[in-house]
Amino acid sequence: MSDSGTSPIIPGSKANHSRRVLWLITLVAVGLSLFQLYSAGIQPLGLFYQRSIHLMLIMMLAFLMFPLLGPGRDRGPISGLVDAAFVGGALITGGYLVLYLDAIIDRAGFWSQTDIVVGCIATVTVLEAARRAVGLAMTVIGLIAILYAFAGPRGELPWLGQFLPGILEHRGYNLDRVVGQLYLGQEGIFGLPMGVAATYIFIFVLFGAFLEITGAGKFFIDLAYAATGRQRGGPAKAAVIASAGMGSISGSAIANVVTTGAFTIPLMKRLGFKPAQAGGIEAAASTGGQIMPPLMGAGAFLIAEYTRMPYLEVVKVSILPAVMYFATVYLFVHIIALKQGMQGMARSELPQMRDVMGAGWHFLLPLAVLVWLLVMNMSPMRVGYYAILTMLAVAVLRFAVWFLFIAPREGQKVTGDTLREALKAGLVKLVGGLELGARNAVAVSMACAVAGVIVGVVGLTGLGLKFSSMMMAFSGGNLLLALVMVLLASLVLGMGLPVTASYIVLIVLVGPALTAEFGVPLLIAHLVVFWYSQDSNVTPPIALAGFAGAAIAGAKPMDTGFQAWKFAKGLYLIPLFMVYNPEIIMGGPWPLLVWTAFTGFLALGAFAAALEGYLFTRMAWPMRLLLLPAIVGVFYPSLSVEIAGAAAMVLILAGNWMVSRRH
Repeated sequence: MSDSGTSPIIPGSKANHSRRVLWLITLVAVGLSLFQLYSAGIQPLGLFYQRSIHLMLIMMLAFLMFPLLGPGRDRGPISGLVDAAFVGGALITGGYLVLYLDAIIDRAGFWSQTDIVVGCIATVTVLEAARRAVGLAMTVIGLIAILYAFAGPRGELPWLGQFLPGILEHRGYNLDRVVGQLYLGQEGIFGLPMGVAATYIFIFVLFGAFLEITGAGKFFIDLAYAATGRQRGGPAKAAVIASAGMGSISGSAIANVVTTGAFTIPLMKRLGFKPAQAGGIEAAASTGGQIMPPLMGAGAFLIAEYTRMPYLEVVKVSILPAVMYFATVYLFVHIIALKQGMQGMARSELPQMRDVMGAGWHFLLPLAVLVWLLVMNMSPMRVGYYAILTMLAVAVLRFAVWFLFIAPREGQKVTGDTLREALKAGLVKLVGGLELGARNAVAVSMACAVAGVIVGVVGLTGLGLKFSSMMMAFSGGNLLLALVMVLLASLVLGMGLPVTASYIVLIVLVGPALTAEFGVPLLIAHLVVFWYSQDSNVTPPIALAGFAGAAIAGAKPMDTGFQAWKFAKGLYLIPLFMVYNPEIIMGGPWPLLVWTAFTGFLALGAFAAALEGYLFTRMAWPMRLLLLPAIVGVFYPSLSVEIAGAAAMVLILAGNWMVSRRH
């Protein structure tokens, strides 16, 4: 963050770019952001126009930002030509649809040879852009999906169908049918994932970029320190709260770690936390930023589109589970601070709440406008547009007040030259925000494009229903086993896919089974899959956020990953709690809701105490073992068992408190 002592993490910034390429990146990125603002707030565009222009500019940006041979490698003459060819492919991909859309719709199903050739170019270009922006695994999975569509007696690769297990067999499809599905229809590359990326996600990523360059990140971190710094383990608690706040800015757990962690991890270590613990706490808290309303790392928009529920409803029902998650991480931090006898920081080392609010209260205005417009049922895309305008207006007014009234009192002269310099600096920051927003959106948009390829193949071949049958067969109709299978599948997918893509692929495959076969309500099925899709951030061997925390903490990556996995246990338990207590999401009588919320918090607190062996004081092994069946009882779909489990937990934890009082 520019105002907080660290520069923003800019994707592709490690590559060795020539000055000409850097200018091109800025030009395309600013053009993309302006196009998105225009279509969000001034003139909405048709489905294919919006998505095709968005994807065209995103892919051009990807090929400019990420050289053929990877970051840190110079572009030679050959790789430069290849990159130029792919930029041309990106232009063809979007330009062809924009220029000939009416004619393409008129001949729907009876494609011309040119349609098929352009569709092939588009598919190859999308896969290569995803390889550069997201990683090789994403491209490989997209290729496997296309090969699967070709496999079968009537497909382009009939011999490949011989290697498919019986349940996965299908008739096979020729090139025309597959290209028509992937490029020329609404169920492939330009399907729902790309639609969400090209509208809601981008505008909120841009909003986050403007908050970032104006110093909102430092404001949220300082606010967290002012609120919790004097408590035991204060910096760690500040990390939890700051990451929750940054969740409304950043769309990435790793970006959360490197921004808030740059401040919180060194302070945690200084206070007495082990390096692996400090990195693990930051990783677990930052992962929670992805399930924290209002943005939920772009997940709220996708869930709203898939379930056909208002975006505001998805946000409202997600608040309690997110609070439960952060409360669990917070409690883990508190227990460790008590166990290790830590104290808070000195008042002199901490920012004062009055000073923090006085310097940065204006950052709350755009968030207040955002929430107010959402409550007024305005389209999320339009809400993001007005939130950005509010952010810019607030920044301009703040500067004008300082320049015209405060600076003269501090002895700084207001002249034409200083005004010109200020305007120039403001313009540079504006362009920087537009560029940063576009850069930050490249990875998620490319992930959504390839996810669209996978979703298109699943729809064409009926793979989703077959996968549901496999789930029923392997789980034997047991819901808990089915959820464990979803968890394992999300971990495997998370090894190669970003969270958004992992969620899209998994919900298409397992969503029908969870709702139709196991009776899980549609919204809860989506929330469960979305939460489980986060686990690759904190679960070894692919704990990406944990590894980022380890790099800052100077700890071993695997040790930090295991610590993050421990602190993020709510990521596994809370979705189970949603499934077995659906009223916390679907609603119900107030007494039932209060009881369910109480037992949920109690069970999570008891779980943290049992795992750490400490709450108010040290907890003996027999008490820890007795807590486990009591915790399981809260998840059991029987009120009498829930009451017995809750009573047992209250008695054991009260006993621990009494022992601490005697000591």
